Amino acid sequence: MKIIAAYLLAALGGNASPSAEDLKKILGSVGAEVDEKRIQLLLSEIKGKDLTELIASGREKLASVPSGGGGAVAFAAPGAAAGGGAAPAAAEAKKEEKVEEKEESDDDMGFSLFD
Repeated sequence: MKIIAAYLLAALGGNASPSAEDLKKILGSVGAEVDEKRIQLLLSEIKGKDLTELIASGREKLASVPSGGGGAVAFAAPGAAAGGGAAPAAAEAKKEEKVEEKEESDDDMGFSLFD
């Protein structure tokens, strides 16, 4: 990822076709490790391709990848469809937990930091 980031930084800086030396300078300026093989691999894969087209195709591929955020929404929807009865019960349970936590934290054996 750091090599890709260096390539993108060079491209944003106006260098339409960054070389391996350009990437090494960028990586070296932040003290990052330079892996010559990975730099050459990246440059060989990108050679002759338009950067904006590569980013656009990458976005299309990422759009098809499922993300982990959908489970909570699907779980919350049935409770909301049931008239919302589960929400007040959950709020009560949270209040009870907070009260219990407060009681447990009072167990300081009669000592306080500020006594």
